[in-house]
Amino acid sequence: MPPIHLIWFAAATLLGSPALAQEKVLNLYSARHYQTDEALYSNFTRQTGIRINRIEGKEDELLERIKNEGANSPADVFITVDAARLAQADALGLFAAVKSKRLEERIPAHLRSTDWFAFSTRARVILYNKAAVNPDDVRNYEDLANPKLKGKVCVRSGAHPYNLSLGSALIHHLGEQKTEEWAKGLVANFARAPKGGDTDQIRAVAAGECGVTISNTYYIARLLRSDKPADRQAMEKVGVVWPNQKSFGTHINVSGGGLLKTAPHKEAAVLFLEYLADDEAQAYFANGNNEWPVVKSAAAKNPALESLGSFKADSLNVGTLSKNTATAQKIFDRAGWR
Repeated sequence: MPPIHLIWFAAATLLGSPALAQEKVLNLYSARHYQTDEALYSNFTRQTGIRINRIEGKEDELLERIKNEGANSPADVFITVDAARLAQADALGLFAAVKSKRLEERIPAHLRSTDWFAFSTRARVILYNKAAVNPDDVRNYEDLANPKLKGKVCVRSGAHPYNLSLGSALIHHLGEQKTEEWAKGLVANFARAPKGGDTDQIRAVAAGECGVTISNTYYIARLLRSDKPADRQAMEKVGVVWPNQKSFGTHINVSGGGLLKTAPHKEAAVLFLEYLADDEAQAYFANGNNEWPVVKSAAAKNPALESLGSFKADSLNVGTLSKNTATAQKIFDRAGWR
């Protein structure tokens, strides 16, 4: 594959000088806020000469901004985390379909939809207090609804996209009825009402406030890599289980993005998405949030993640995953997981 700057030069030559002038800018709306992204974007500019104008904000704020800007939106690419949020943008009709041989070759089929692409992955795992819970009792997500764990489960809100995506996966694998039974059993096992984020749940397990929780792996990696002794000491009290290794595998979610329908710089936008699938960019993108690259040949060295070991991942297509989130929310509401 020729270097990306040569591909860009050839494309610009074919388009002619007016197009070349137009494509010197890319407007990126991003819900990512990581230091490594600076190198990610500056490297793209260095290779292509295309300057990136970046607007950062929370996912909902950026989506609302794009909606309000309408056909006059300057945004070319939208990047965010979690399939549920990408699906929300897709449901609003914001993404345009992208046909790219490069992206199809590099990104596994189950990690892309027609309109958006995953560029890194994370897993949603079970964590338990080593002194209070037997890991054999929490080998599967379904185990969290076992009455044996009554008063031992801590979780964040059922309305959060991370949990909705997990619920969506369970609906696919178990069906709606069994997923609702699971949600009711989970709620019956709560040690306290849902509050805080994943890191708060992990700390609560370490402190003995509860015995078990679920969390995305990048929160675990952050605590393992923390320069605060209290964080590392907390992780010594907590064990990690890769759920459902004998069935459908551990639930995987993504960070990703896509081309916006109203993008004024479509060629540059597609080039940028293809750039994110290059090995070097993959490492930057994944390491920014302690995640894994989606491209098999990309190497992102992360000792914290590597210390968790290997696992069988759920291969459910992210497009399918995103379709069940509304149903998951209704199920969680009925179960009292708010």
